[in-house]
Amino acid sequence: MSATSSEAFILRTYPLREADLIVSFFTRDQGKLRGVARRARKPGNRFGSTLQRLSYVKVFYFHRENRDLGSIDSAELLRSHFSLAGDYSLTVGLDYLAEVSEQLLPPHEPNERFFRLLLAVTGWLLETGAAGLWPAVNYFTLWAVRLSGFLAPLEISPADRELAEEILRTPIAQLSPRDWNRQTGIGLRRHLIRLMEDHTERRFITPQYLETL
Repeated sequence: MSATSSEAFILRTYPLREADLIVSFFTRDQGKLRGVARRARKPGNRFGSTLQRLSYVKVFYFHRENRDLGSIDSAELLRSHFSLAGDYSLTVGLDYLAEVSEQLLPPHEPNERFFRLLLAVTGWLLETGAAGLWPAVNYFTLWAVRLSGFLAPLEISPADRELAEEILRTPIAQLSPRDWNRQTGIGLRRHLIRLMEDHTERRFITPQYLETL
């Protein structure tokens, strides 16, 4: 059986036995999948740094129907975010994007618009660095909820409502200039995080670290 290939974002990895990893990855055409990357924890393994969180890759994998866990043969790096790793705030931001995606995306359901959202927001962070963190977090959070289909009426302040309306009609790179910081859109962001936690019935880990930035 030949390997299937797809563009994908790496969402999360889990240790398996002494040398392997279970990898959760979001493919462009098959949705979120999980596969075993054998010997990926061994020094000099063939995966290198391609399985880092939110790496944008072309992944080659085997996945049988009605099987939850497939097998990852190899991955080619299309775009990395290693240049952002030296900034703690950006590291927390990327962790947040990955956690939200991991929790909201259902298995085996393609979502082209969510995939393009990840491409746009991670590309924005690469272009803007730490200055673009809060636009990225607010933009991604609102669109992640909307694309997941449970965006309820927003019980937020007029200023936050104005920001939400602009986000929903404007590409991230064209948002109006603001003095972006942690307080910008904080009511909107907290409301949306509560919606996500209620929807998934679990407490997210990364928002508490965002609150310390």
